[in-house]
Amino acid sequence: MILFKEAAALSGYLEKQQKKGVSIGFVPTMGALHQGHITLVTASTENTGLTVCSIFVNPTQFNDPADFKKYPITIEKDLKMLSDAGADVVFLPDVKEIYPDGLEKVRTYSLGHLETILEGKYRPGHFQGVCQVVHRLLEIVSPDILFMGQKDYQQCMVVQHLIDLYAIPTRLVKCSTIREESGLAMSSRNMRLSDTERQKAAEIYRTLQYVEQSILPGDLADIKGKAIDRLINAGFRVDYLEICDANNLNIIETWDGKSPLVTLTAAFLGDVRLIDNLVIIHS
Repeated sequence: MILFKEAAALSGYLEKQQKKGVSIGFVPTMGALHQGHITLVTASTENTGLTVCSIFVNPTQFNDPADFKKYPITIEKDLKMLSDAGADVVFLPDVKEIYPDGLEKVRTYSLGHLETILEGKYRPGHFQGVCQVVHRLLEIVSPDILFMGQKDYQQCMVVQHLIDLYAIPTRLVKCSTIREESGLAMSSRNMRLSDTERQKAAEIYRTLQYVEQSILPGDLADIKGKAIDRLINAGFRVDYLEICDANNLNIIETWDGKSPLVTLTAAFLGDVRLIDNLVIIHS
């Protein structure tokens, strides 16, 4: 496994590999890796000739500076996990490599309704930061395939929008959410939960399953209200729980019983904010 810290050196190396006909897979991360990340690395190693993984905690996507400071840093552990998983290249840049013109001179992106709903509404500026870092990383790596987790459902849609907007020659592959035995979606933020809280946090997934099992065509206000009440009664502070069109994230108030849906939620357990989603497809 080769470690790069400079963008130019990495780009030069990868360009030589692609001239040899080697396909490049890319897994961007902010570190604090877990099995969900490793699943993405495995998907890349199985489907491309060379797998690149980046570790960079991106300051521009944190709308809360305190959240940025609390983000767990586990570089040595991360590098061992990536080596064991078969990653070929790790990119470990500092801020200057990603933002050579400084944090004050970053691009802005036209994201439409995707940055006004759900995560966009509750974390203003977050998806601008996601696009800034992902666009820069795609410029550096020029991957054939980008692998991302479906747990960040809205983020995947934003990144696909970015790829389409700039006609970037990279294909996005979304990989299924990996869950702990309790059903809790794996997340770097889970490290900040106690063992008791981790078990309690599994109520998020159970609530999403409740929506999937109980939903009926027609007005969705009642089922949505009951789902939110479940989370509140379990001790969560809910930012949102919405039922949306799975293809475009338009919020659905009345369902025709046929269109694919996705239920998405974000809720705090203590001071830890957790997100999850579940796609609903009825025949």
